[in-house]
Amino acid sequence: MAIRNVVQVGDDILRKKCFEVTSFDEKLGELLDDMRDTVRKEDGAGLAAPQVGILRRVVVVDVKEGFYEFVNPVIVDSKGEQTGYEGCLSVRGKRGIVTRPMVVKVEYSDRKGKRKKLTARGFFARAVCHELDHLDGILYTDRAERVERAED
Repeated sequence: MAIRNVVQVGDDILRKKCFEVTSFDEKLGELLDDMRDTVRKEDGAGLAAPQVGILRRVVVVDVKEGFYEFVNPVIVDSKGEQTGYEGCLSVRGKRGIVTRPMVVKVEYSDRKGKRKKLTARGFFARAVCHELDHLDGILYTDRAERVERAED
């Protein structure tokens, strides 16, 4: 496994729409493994493929509920609302107040191509929404009511 470089704000790749994954192969498995290792090394809650320079619809989320891999994810339903701080491994040194759904239902494929469904709540839902936004070139700063310097 390898730790990948995390692309920073200002790089055009973060503003591009990602392509659907069509090959569930060893290369996809390597990408997912590398993304897991990278998000853990960076102590993040999630990481999307464009953040490591790959324009594919692939996301990992690492929260108290566990580690999840989402390939070609789609939010099919959402409920409620929560407002709170978000940061991003691609927007270092800043944080913003963002409103997200409290609950999201997601349909996605696993690394082998099997379709799955999942319901995420609270911070888990926030992390899923944040990462899926990356797949469409959206940063949390686009949704934030206020962005400020992060406290260390």
